[in-house]
Amino acid sequence: MQVLTKDEYKSIAAGLDLPNAAFIDGGYRPATRGATFETINPATGAKLTDIAACDAQDVDFAVQKAREAFDDGRWSRQHPSARKEVLIRLAKLIKRNARELAVMESIDSGKPIFDCETVDLPETIHALIWHAELIDKIYDQTAPASDDHIAMILREPVGVVGLVLPWNFPLLMLAWKIAPALAAGCSVIVKPAQETTLTTLRIAELAIEAGLPRGVFNVLPGGGAEVGAPLGLHMDVDALSFTGSTVTGKRFLEYAAQSNAKEVVLEMGGKNAAIVMEDAENLDRVAQHIVQGAFWNMGENCSATSRLIVLRDVKDDLLARIQHHARAWNTGDPLDPETRLGALVSPAHFAKVCGYLDQAETVLMGGKASGGFVEATVVDLADAQSPLARDEVFGPLLSVLTVSSLDEAVALANDSDYGLCASIFCANIKRALRAARTVRAGTVTVNSFGEGDISTPFGGHKQSGFGGRDNGIHAHDQYTQLKTIWVDLSDDADEAVD
Repeated sequence: MQVLTKDEYKSIAAGLDLPNAAFIDGGYRPATRGATFETINPATGAKLTDIAACDAQDVDFAVQKAREAFDDGRWSRQHPSARKEVLIRLAKLIKRNARELAVMESIDSGKPIFDCETVDLPETIHALIWHAELIDKIYDQTAPASDDHIAMILREPVGVVGLVLPWNFPLLMLAWKIAPALAAGCSVIVKPAQETTLTTLRIAELAIEAGLPRGVFNVLPGGGAEVGAPLGLHMDVDALSFTGSTVTGKRFLEYAAQSNAKEVVLEMGGKNAAIVMEDAENLDRVAQHIVQGAFWNMGENCSATSRLIVLRDVKDDLLARIQHHARAWNTGDPLDPETRLGALVSPAHFAKVCGYLDQAETVLMGGKASGGFVEATVVDLADAQSPLARDEVFGPLLSVLTVSSLDEAVALANDSDYGLCASIFCANIKRALRAARTVRAGTVTVNSFGEGDISTPFGGHKQSGFGGRDNGIHAHDQYTQLKTIWVDLSDDADEAVD
């Protein structure tokens, strides 16, 4: 897709018809109590629209409609190829409306339009198509039973699923969850983050246009206490998948224990380390990967490279190259395609990130913040126990820690409550792979920053994740359950009792 000019994007933004109601049972409807909340453009502070603020009554109604849809089989018992066709039509409709969705995503979240156009929308479409194509290619199994028995192992949709989304990648995280959930035949109730609701509502509308039956895809805007907690506590929700902070994620385990012991999958925070060894090749390329990992999406990324653990011998050379490349990461109007760093998602989050900036003693570059925007910032740390080294800042801030050996680097990387991602830059592939095996993280990249792709499972160790994985065939596990059907083929006459 050809990138437009800033003025063209602003013209599109001015003409958007923004969705503002809940989406239940195939159509838009106000919250039962009639309450609303404002959604704000974080780059300008301007109000975008008032959105329905749902509560427990709306959760009950949505769950009822989702259960009806699941139980009568309008989606759950469709042939897999029929479900595939609907999801592919949805992907095509998203592609047809990609520019509108990209602009909507940018003004709602503060994300740079360039990223929305070139990363978020294409990967959202790809995720839907990938899981759609997988539907009729996952086979069930038989077990090695006796000659008188057949044991069939079936994979069935788990039922009504709650999907709780983060605000940093609204479209992409929606696709990561609805694609395998709908592919499996589940009915879903999506709770988007209160800060970023618009594109999720628009996708639900497009899903109906694509042929998804009513009641299968529901969206409930609102706060965590008003919607998230009732969804987690609901006795008729069979499973729940959450992406967001570790603090919030743990609450869903409590909600499951307090209600029906529903299955819970959590993808939570990260404090991801990049280890750079003394023999790392092409330090200029290494610096580019680290800068991309640290500052992409304003550092509002659970897999962001927020800790650089560097060998003393190459530290100065590497940092000079990092600062050179980071200077290209300018802040500015998110609707300007030249902008690399947009606005942080909300005033509250901006204040949180600024609080961490205030703790930095040795700032190597950046460090300035104003009006919701934070510069690309690199800080040198002497204390590995500093909050800047241990807490998930979720902003464009790279903390640098110096070590003298690979063993020390790996130990420092593992000295964290989190274990989502890590990177290792090392020319000796044996050393690199041994370190990758030792680092406690769900994804470890070698000589690059990344998360894998749609074919590789994504999730974390320790307090970064629990219960399952997004992406890959493994993502379907959290939306299905196994059933054994045991068939006795023996002749009753032969087994007659004397």
